[in-house]
Amino acid sequence: MDAAQQEATARARELQRSWYGEPLGALFRRLIEDLGLNQARLAGVLGLSAPMLSQLMSGQRAKIGNPAVVQRVQLLQDLAGQVSDGSVSAAEATERMDEIKKSQGGSVLTNTGQTASGSGAPTVKRVVREIQSLLRSVSAAGDIIDAADSLAPTHPELAEFLRVYGAGRTSDAVAHYQAHQS
Repeated sequence: MDAAQQEATARARELQRSWYGEPLGALFRRLIEDLGLNQARLAGVLGLSAPMLSQLMSGQRAKIGNPAVVQRVQLLQDLAGQVSDGSVSAAEATERMDEIKKSQGGSVLTNTGQTASGSGAPTVKRVVREIQSLLRSVSAAGDIIDAADSLAPTHPELAEFLRVYGAGRTSDAVAHYQAHQS
């Protein structure tokens, strides 16, 4: 790799850090490890070609162009956190990855969020995940934190909302949601 390619790769990784909170190579490697995937399976779940995933991981490409893919990355990050904290089994994770693969992204409170009882009411966790996905599709976690810091002196509750849902763990957002229901 010549100096110009190295510089372009470094710039792409820096852009990824600002957009996604970290370089995509590190993020995708963590998802592969935490969820027991290989690159081809991760690409399939995300809806990317294997070469595109490789280009994003290596820094040859900076940005994920499809918002639905960005949402799937966020859903996989949430799932990886649940697998690592033991709240989701490996078998459940495999099932969820198949659901994530089919998700088109962008819709809030879709029918896929129905409770197991079939009542049609979305679960709290599903509502929280939809809020997180919507916020995270608009801006990177670092930018959301910066916005929260700007709002904190005059609007502390709104700043807390942005931090919890825009950059926090799903379990913390669920607790926040439940604490703020009347």
